[in-house]
Amino acid sequence: MDLIKVKNEGTVTISSLFTETLTVDDVLEVIGFGKFQWKISLLTGLSWLGDAMEMMILSILGPQLHCEWRLHSYEVALLTSVVFVGMGIGSPVWGKLCDKYGRKVCLVICMCWTLYYGLMSTFAPVYGWLLVLRGLAGFGVGGAPQAVTLYSEFLPVKARGMCIMLIAVLWSSWPCLVMPTLGWKWLLILSALPMAIFVCFCFWLPESPRFDLLTGRREKAMATLARIAKDNGKVLPQGKITVCKQNDRGQIKDLFTPQYWRTTLLLWFIWFANAFSYYGIVLLTTELLQAEDSCGEDKIGSSCSLECKYLTSADYKDLLWTTLAEFPGIFIILLAVEYIGRKKSLALSFFMFSLFALPLCACIGRTTLTIFIFIARAFISGGFQAVYVYTPEVYPTENRALAMGTSSAIARVGAMITPFVAQVLLGSSVSSALLVYCCCAVLAGIASLILPIETLGRALQESHPGPEARGQTSSTTT
Repeated sequence: MDLIKVKNEGTVTISSLFTETLTVDDVLEVIGFGKFQWKISLLTGLSWLGDAMEMMILSILGPQLHCEWRLHSYEVALLTSVVFVGMGIGSPVWGKLCDKYGRKVCLVICMCWTLYYGLMSTFAPVYGWLLVLRGLAGFGVGGAPQAVTLYSEFLPVKARGMCIMLIAVLWSSWPCLVMPTLGWKWLLILSALPMAIFVCFCFWLPESPRFDLLTGRREKAMATLARIAKDNGKVLPQGKITVCKQNDRGQIKDLFTPQYWRTTLLLWFIWFANAFSYYGIVLLTTELLQAEDSCGEDKIGSSCSLECKYLTSADYKDLLWTTLAEFPGIFIILLAVEYIGRKKSLALSFFMFSLFALPLCACIGRTTLTIFIFIARAFISGGFQAVYVYTPEVYPTENRALAMGTSSAIARVGAMITPFVAQVLLGSSVSSALLVYCCCAVLAGIASLILPIETLGRALQESHPGPEARGQTSSTTT
């Protein structure tokens, strides 16, 4: 008989005499959502907030430096794209490392990396240095989606969709309040604050018990589950936990097995379209608000590439309103993913985004323009969070982090391209730029509907269900 000692709570007995077979999901369902999940929500939410803030400042930093440093429009676009280049390179790297060495250690390292280079960006003396430092910061931010991977592996099935989406309801609107008073350097410094808090408290963060079981560290996994039960005031269920054990983890080829190749390709396009459309509407907001006084195809393209306009207090106010659109958007899709499923929720997000983005090329007035941007951004931000729910649910533990990393990398390709549409093509033809976004979103909506797997109510998969996986089963008793 094996024993696990729980501090101040006596002894939890682990017996192999019981014949009932349990999964980690079964154990988490019994333990439920409680104090432990609230704490890990806060901690992983801080790392997610660091990513959100790094992204939000892009729409404000570009116009500001365009004026202060007299940058050309292509230099402003490149300043945005270089962050996404770094993220595109970093995302699959961090994903592979998370599947190989663990979620916790890699998440902590990538947050330390991002914190360091994010702070160094504030001391950049010239454009070239800022470009390099922002790219290095982007490489670290590429690991931020692994916070979702780790977080999802601690959640009961029924709470997973809601909880993953709710950690996205973070305070991304604050840059609109900082910039008018403190300037872009303070904006960069304060954007690093959530990551600094995360690094200070990361010692509390446990490793995923799913990963520990998959790598043969049974005692550590059981200790983590006992810790969760203790925090939530519950008792571990009695039974036998089984897990399919694989020798190789984090292999790209596993994303293209007969069961997953269609899902992988469709998801990659959905991630691409989501980032392309989301960051597109973020960047379009400042461009369209600054062009409020004129109408027609030449309302943006008539100016010189060196001509600049500082964002006014009215611009910041409307930016704040459009940023706040993410809150109702996430709550709408939150209800949708739990009632109509993940696939239909993604499709709804893309179709509604297209419906409200297309009229932005018309002369509709500043108030109507702000409302349409608000609604379009609400739906595409909700769709972005829905795909963060779906992706870790559809892939098994052995390559869940890699799937998140590669999907995020594809998304960064879309984000890297979008500044040249939202800030360069827009200068030539407003309607052409908006048509590109709408067509891409419609195609992504169709791709969402034809995804092979619906994950609503589905337990997280521990291993590929192939013959080789079924033949290698190891069990841990509780």
